[in-house]
Amino acid sequence: MTHDTSSPIDGQGLEALEARLHEDLKFLCWPGKDWVPAREGVTDVVIIGGGMCGMVAWTALKTGGIHNMRVLDRSPEGLEGPWLTYARMETLRSPKELTGPAYGHGALTFQAWYRAQFGTEDWEALDKIPRPMWMDYLKWYRKVLDIPTENGVSVDLVEPEGDLLRLHLSGASENSILCRKLIFATGRDGTGQPNIPGFVKNLESKYWAHSADEIDFDTLKGKRVAVVGVGASAVDNAAEALEHGAAEVRHLIRRKEMPTINKMMGIGSFGFTAGYASLPDEWRWRFMQYSFATQTPPPHGSTNRVSRHPNAFFHFGKAVQSTVEKNGAVQVGFADGSSYEADFVILGTGFTIDPLSRTEFGDAAGNILLWQDVYTPPEDEQSRDLGRFPYLNEDFTFREKVPGTAPWLSNVYCFNYGASASLGKVSGDIPGISEGAGWLTRAVAGQLYSEDVAEHWQAMLDYDKPELDGSEWTPTELACDEKKGKVA
Repeated sequence: MTHDTSSPIDGQGLEALEARLHEDLKFLCWPGKDWVPAREGVTDVVIIGGGMCGMVAWTALKTGGIHNMRVLDRSPEGLEGPWLTYARMETLRSPKELTGPAYGHGALTFQAWYRAQFGTEDWEALDKIPRPMWMDYLKWYRKVLDIPTENGVSVDLVEPEGDLLRLHLSGASENSILCRKLIFATGRDGTGQPNIPGFVKNLESKYWAHSADEIDFDTLKGKRVAVVGVGASAVDNAAEALEHGAAEVRHLIRRKEMPTINKMMGIGSFGFTAGYASLPDEWRWRFMQYSFATQTPPPHGSTNRVSRHPNAFFHFGKAVQSTVEKNGAVQVGFADGSSYEADFVILGTGFTIDPLSRTEFGDAAGNILLWQDVYTPPEDEQSRDLGRFPYLNEDFTFREKVPGTAPWLSNVYCFNYGASASLGKVSGDIPGISEGAGWLTRAVAGQLYSEDVAEHWQAMLDYDKPELDGSEWTPTELACDEKKGKVA
């Protein structure tokens, strides 16, 4: 006996799916009632970033009845996030069934979007989600929810102004705006920048690029390419170079062996998502440091994408120590004393987490409390990189190093990769992003309500809409025999 696994929207097209989604949202009284008292000239919440994190944050806040919001993204429309820019993998690593930013709405999932267009058979045959297709889904997500993202707008500086925040902008119709709460939904480099090792400091930029840079891979045809690192971005960039005709691509890997096990995958659960943030510092550090030390391996498909080329090589135990231009090429020197000559170097070295590198905070960046300021790990759990993560409150807000020096930081929410050390994988990765958005929304809503409590109290006193008009009952006298204490 076979079971029909199709649904009414399979193959019916996006119009049918959108109708179903809007009906579901209507049944759930979406969006939530607008309850935040208005302040003239003030936006309640500004979200920096219109990619996956920013959009699910907006969806969650709108569900919670917070309507006075703006979403700003410096990228052109359709290029938010990394998916069509520096992300170069063929497919996503995450399983296709994950609900991601759907925020509890089945009709808002990637699976529903895919099956509405291509049907059940194609869905079951799909292995991993193609990267450009994921961006197509996110574009639809923005369209179907009518998320009012303002593209080409950059937040250059944040400053306190009384109990508000003044955001200085470029690319917008106004030079600055005022808001009450600011959410950094800025992805992988949201509280840092690309990690540029010191060994390229004196090398001309024409000889190297970071994996997050725009790279004209056509210019690498026939060239010798060195890729530093063996993480996902390093492997994807190596594959791009090979597919564009590089003469050879050599991975230069500090580690002695290839990482093969994604340790975080082994403990992923709702319990970890819900419980991580309340663990003692030593446990939170231990989990993250071990994940960093063992390193997440590059995806199986991405690694094969490189290995199928006979002119691709993986060199282990080759820690790069120096790069020097020599006769129009790059002499790469290793810690073991050997060297290799390349025509171009790609740094697959990831991102640093360092709030000091974010110009948006101005001088206050130095006042942001970091993990290295509050926790000293055992000798065998040292990690300089992990120590640079911000040490956040449980509501995603930043903390001051010295109380009273920058109290406005408590109005700024770190809803990006920088939150992972303090709160876990709930603000950047697909598996936990909706849980994180709900968590963020409760925190923002609770703070807004608390700040306006006097107005809410007055609204309660002033409320005078009767539910009964007097016609629902008839009053009668209760006559009583005083001597016997009985009703007459």
